[in-house]
Amino acid sequence: MCGRMNIIDDPLAQVVSDLLGIAFTTQSNPDVRPTDRVSAVSHTESGFEQLDLAWGIKPSWSKRVLINAQAETVASKPTFRAGFELGRVVVPCSGWYEWREENGKKQKYLFRSADGSPLYMAAVALESNQNVVTLTTQPNSQCEPYHHRMPFLVPHYAIEAWLTTPARECESFLTNQWQEELDIIDGN
Repeated sequence: MCGRMNIIDDPLAQVVSDLLGIAFTTQSNPDVRPTDRVSAVSHTESGFEQLDLAWGIKPSWSKRVLINAQAETVASKPTFRAGFELGRVVVPCSGWYEWREENGKKQKYLFRSADGSPLYMAAVALESNQNVVTLTTQPNSQCEPYHHRMPFLVPHYAIEAWLTTPARECESFLTNQWQEELDIIDGN
């Protein structure tokens, strides 16, 4: 699920800046891959703050880089628990890619907001705010034909609540399936 992101800085950076009241910047990259750096937003006592983080972590027990955590278990898994409690962030992006098998070969699809607005992936910052892992959830009806998981998307009006609500109370967010109207485009 979501092993690639699409980030186009214009108008994404301006929309996020206007929405959150910060000078958000990001670099355009239509093919963000695991371990690439991504711009994320956290919330501190001073307000919203931008973090530039490496996408994924490589725990000593894992043979590969972990880029996603399941929203349903992020609060209880030892690898992600501290990030959920203290390091919830959102990763603004223009979209993400999924692949599915069609006629014996993999077909790439871009998922993006139907109205062109940024998508805000829920995520947790880990390893002293150096790395980020995005959260996944059960797919909505649009995504289900393409993959059994999808990014956990936070609507723009719930960003502050996602970032600032105490962890015990925030677990209820993880069962909320906000429906984002998406465009699905042949990505090849």
